[in-house]
Amino acid sequence: MKKSLLFIIALLFTTSAFSQNVIQLFNSTNDFFKLLQEEKFKDAHAFFDDTLKTKLPEEALKKLWSDIGTKFGKAESFDAIQSKAQGDFFAVTVEGKFARGDQNFIVGFNKMQKIVGIFLAPPKKITTYLKPTYVDTALYTEKSAYIGPAGKQLAAIITIPKNVKNFPMVIFVHDSGPGDMDETIGANKPFKDLAGGLASEGIGSVRYVKRTLIYPNEFIAPYTVKEEVLNDVNAAIAVAKTAVGADPKNIYVFGHSLGGLLAPKVATLSPDLAGIILAAAPARKLTDVIIDQNKYMFEQANDTTTVFKQQLANAIKEIDKSRITELGTTIKPDSVILGLPAQYWIDLNNYNQVAVAKGLSKPKIYILQGGNDFQVDKADFDLWNEALAKKKNVTLKFYPDLNHLLSSQTGKGTMAQYQAAASVSDVLVNDLVLWIKAK
Repeated sequence: MKKSLLFIIALLFTTSAFSQNVIQLFNSTNDFFKLLQEEKFKDAHAFFDDTLKTKLPEEALKKLWSDIGTKFGKAESFDAIQSKAQGDFFAVTVEGKFARGDQNFIVGFNKMQKIVGIFLAPPKKITTYLKPTYVDTALYTEKSAYIGPAGKQLAAIITIPKNVKNFPMVIFVHDSGPGDMDETIGANKPFKDLAGGLASEGIGSVRYVKRTLIYPNEFIAPYTVKEEVLNDVNAAIAVAKTAVGADPKNIYVFGHSLGGLLAPKVATLSPDLAGIILAAAPARKLTDVIIDQNKYMFEQANDTTTVFKQQLANAIKEIDKSRITELGTTIKPDSVILGLPAQYWIDLNNYNQVAVAKGLSKPKIYILQGGNDFQVDKADFDLWNEALAKKKNVTLKFYPDLNHLLSSQTGKGTMAQYQAAASVSDVLVNDLVLWIKAK
């Protein structure tokens, strides 16, 4: 592991830092590659900082582009898809499509948004989805749908069990950061697993693409979880109620991590829900969760040097800035903290998910946590348990072997664990089926 502590904020907010700065970087990157496509090498060369201009003169840039064309064929399209802070620099990943194949690039920018380096990204590791053994595709159908307001709709999939009447419906609500409808991470697709597993037992569902993935430009201005999550959950609930064969009075919301944290709020907005499921849901403030993640990754690095310890201290100091609960003279609505608007943090920090859940006499609530989850700790489950264990409408269960993606693992590991295909636990799926069907 590199001896530099990158914020583990990415674990919760992967590519969600839609600040104006990131958008400008994406636009600059796309403009640069457009100029290369048009063979306007002089204009493209002007994007370089002075050092790179010397190392890679205009003629050398022209030759480099020619060599790439010889290998991959005519350039067809380029899209900046990800940005990551690397110390004082930003690394932008660009997805490139050519006539004879795909090639991604990594473009380095300095603080002045000048290009300081261009690299060919290593080939993507091909990962294959592993269909769970408990999923029987002959027992259900899936159809495409859309949720949300006209012109800004989100693609969704409605899963319908066959030969079942008045079946329950479950809406899946994402973890933090942009996500597809399967909540794909590496080779894993937790929502797809769950949807197939539940449908095989006569329970339908709705899963959809998260708004921050499809409409990032909507999140340049200040926003909160209402715009990021809650509006679309309400739209998905409405769609679930109209699914052919579904029981509109038997609707459940499955919230994963951030989605679980917000599930009690969803229940207050939709009081007719039959139940909410909080999977790996933080009971503490996200600031505390992110700090714990950083400390865990620090321990995994096995680097006890003074420099590295100072990097951790600096990271924690920066993360602590997200504890704000109101605007001030130096904190304005459009201020950005850890890649998110100040208003976002204020909204979350003034929301007490445990207290809201404790105040719910209905719907019924299922809270679950995995012991091999390094993103959300058992400390959170203990807080849920302490506050809600005596409530008749609450079921709490701790699964010692599950990780954050709800698959069975032998240890906590790191993000690398997510690259190996592993299905959501069959034990968990069976428990959810029994709980949902219980009267």
